[in-house]
Amino acid sequence: MATSYPPAPDSFRGLSAGQRKAFFAAWLGYLLDGFDFVLITLVLTEIADDFDISLTKAATLVSAAFVSRWFGGLLLGAIGDRYGRKPAMLLAILAFSVGSGMCGFAWGYWSLFAFRALVGIGMAGEYGSSATYVMESWPKSMRNRATGFLLSAYPIGTVVAALAYEVIVPAAGWRWLFYAGIVPVALTLYLRRALPEAAEWQAEVGDRPDVTTSSVLLAPGRRLTNGGLTVVLSTALVLLFSGNAGCAYPWLIAVVVLGLVAFTVQLAGALWPVTLAVMVTTFCAFLYSWPIQSLLPTYLKTDLGYDAGQVSDALTWAGLGYAAGSCLAGVVGDRFGTRRTYVFGLFLSLGFVFPVFALDSGNVVLLWLFLFVMQAFSQGISGLLPKYIADHFPTRVRAAGLGFSYNVGALGGAVAPLAGASLAERTDLGTALTGLAAVLTTVVALMVGFDVPARIGRALHVGSDAPAFAPPNTAATGTGEGARTESAATPGKPPHGQPDGGTETG
Repeated sequence: MATSYPPAPDSFRGLSAGQRKAFFAAWLGYLLDGFDFVLITLVLTEIADDFDISLTKAATLVSAAFVSRWFGGLLLGAIGDRYGRKPAMLLAILAFSVGSGMCGFAWGYWSLFAFRALVGIGMAGEYGSSATYVMESWPKSMRNRATGFLLSAYPIGTVVAALAYEVIVPAAGWRWLFYAGIVPVALTLYLRRALPEAAEWQAEVGDRPDVTTSSVLLAPGRRLTNGGLTVVLSTALVLLFSGNAGCAYPWLIAVVVLGLVAFTVQLAGALWPVTLAVMVTTFCAFLYSWPIQSLLPTYLKTDLGYDAGQVSDALTWAGLGYAAGSCLAGVVGDRFGTRRTYVFGLFLSLGFVFPVFALDSGNVVLLWLFLFVMQAFSQGISGLLPKYIADHFPTRVRAAGLGFSYNVGALGGAVAPLAGASLAERTDLGTALTGLAAVLTTVVALMVGFDVPARIGRALHVGSDAPAFAPPNTAATGTGEGARTESAATPGKPPHGQPDGGTETG
């Protein structure tokens, strides 16, 4: 199949109107995703008081959205691979906005847990479909910038949520904060009519159902088995992360691991060891970032005694740092390579983790500054994560590969607030968050730096046309590590000399 690719411009001025529109639509959807998802972290103390539960129990409501994310990534990713990136993105926005609005009607712990799980399905689909939609609509030479600038929308959404918290909750209560979360439904009406499909998906997959993930997962001989496995896996995760596992805890963990491996083998085929390694990397990434992201509002209110306005101010600066870091990561990543930039940012962030949680409540301005810089280099650098993950999958399974592996790894985000709250019972919350961030940041930096997934694939002689497995192009100009060429004679690949901006293979 002949494949034509857009030119590789040196700046945003070279993008077509359609490419800009694709980015803006995905960016706006991801902003609203961030707004809806973070609402629960702002009102944990209010919910705990209203439902008469402990703060540790309330923290499991953060985990509820992560419990369902593996399914959302798999389901909406399969839809994206079969029917296109655009319809998957629209379904994702509908899911997280409706789920968020329903949270305002929750009558108890379990109803709120269920509605948060619906938010998780939507968020999972939004991450995978938006990232693949933008990457496959933009030239390969700008894909670090595509994902970096895209992920800057999420923290902007958290800033908007923090400002809404300051205005809405003191005056009307926590439920009205969730009612506002249903606003994104209106966005889907515009996006459905205004957006083109991603060019690369159309060119390489289009209407070929035989090469997509849905044809594998929904094959006649597997439908009932996979349906039953989904029910068992979901039940096990709910029991684990709601704190109701009891003495069955180790058995349920084994069920979850085996179930996820079974889906991974079906989805990825020969790439399953690589996919599992990507999941472990992402799991550790969530463990270093989500204790702070989910429990920072609680830390500011309980340990530092900040009121709603002060919490909103602090989270605003943290969110702006996250957004700025994501944009910077994209620009630097296209220049110096994905992995090199990622690792440098992670190690740089460690210099600011300890000062953030060493400050007392009187150092407000300094806390804002440290939060801005810390989040720029710890959370912001994760703007490169979609590009890093996507480079390990070919186009035909990229949406499900990215969506499933990322969102299985995102179970680290479900563990994170529980781990932070549990450690805080033995020490103070600030010390717990510092320790988790420092140790796990180092682990992720090493895994990304050595590109463990690709190394495993090469060691097992896994054949794949995914960018991470392409040999480095030492003759290419620019970054060496970050640029490579691909054979013009290979179907479905860009012509010789077009840079990929891909994940380094050194």
